[in-house]
Amino acid sequence: MKELALFLYTETSLHAGTGSTVSAVDLPIQRERTTRHPVVQGSGVKGALRSQVMNQNDELIKVVFGPSAEEMQNSETDDRRNAMAYAGALSVGDARIVLFPVRSLSGVFAYTISPMVLARLYRSIPNCPTLSQVPQNGNALVTSPSAVTLDKQVILEEFSFAAQSNKEVDFLAQWLSQNAFPESAEYGYWREKLLTSLVILSDDDFTEFTINSTEITTRIRIDTAKKTVEKGALWTQESLPSDTVLMSSIQLSDSRHDGGMTPSADLVNWLVESLPPRIQIGGDETTGQGFVAMRWLA
Repeated sequence: MKELALFLYTETSLHAGTGSTVSAVDLPIQRERTTRHPVVQGSGVKGALRSQVMNQNDELIKVVFGPSAEEMQNSETDDRRNAMAYAGALSVGDARIVLFPVRSLSGVFAYTISPMVLARLYRSIPNCPTLSQVPQNGNALVTSPSAVTLDKQVILEEFSFAAQSNKEVDFLAQWLSQNAFPESAEYGYWREKLLTSLVILSDDDFTEFTINSTEITTRIRIDTAKKTVEKGALWTQESLPSDTVLMSSIQLSDSRHDGGMTPSADLVNWLVESLPPRIQIGGDETTGQGFVAMRWLA
């Protein structure tokens, strides 16, 4: 079995929704039950990956992703039984938050992370750097130098945090810049920005931003004849902001089809080489939402 980490950098806002709700936001995003952190369910990530390789090798698609629902419905009874006898080799975990962008008085915005998020990242990627100290509520650990610090304060949205520079934060920023961000030349600016814009917040403070600093958009539907808003066609929609970084744990086993003749290493190479550097995840594809750049880390 091969294990990889798939980092997703949102280039536009991303709406991975849960449907309607009774809350103030009509169409909220997916969240973890316990932490309330934003998440994109693994089924959505897997579906987005599969949609990008539909014109590739059909047999390898079945080996990696498993038979599609349409193939199962259209096949004969015996073929359907054979298809149900094996699952795809690919297992995709939920895409969890790694870096959440928050508006800053200095430096435009900061990439924020918390000790719990970092501990989860370390659990999935053991060579990820860790911190020997954690900030308390109302405090922040920053890089040295820091582009988001003014007079030893970090002002995020309308909140002020006492800032303390830390060499471990420098090392973490360098590791994330080299391993979590896309390698292409157009991301050079963002890799450099992270080196001076990373902010470690307490778990409580970080969670408050992930709850209250997402994008809320008011949407309408126009009556084409009257050129006015249709009755009842006014709603609000929540999205993750651009420049958010997510990470999904990926596992590829040896093929479960035909006695496992295809090694997992070969499947990894095929999958990574077949996918484009950018994909679309979530809803509202035709309105430009959900475009993410991918970075694979073995």
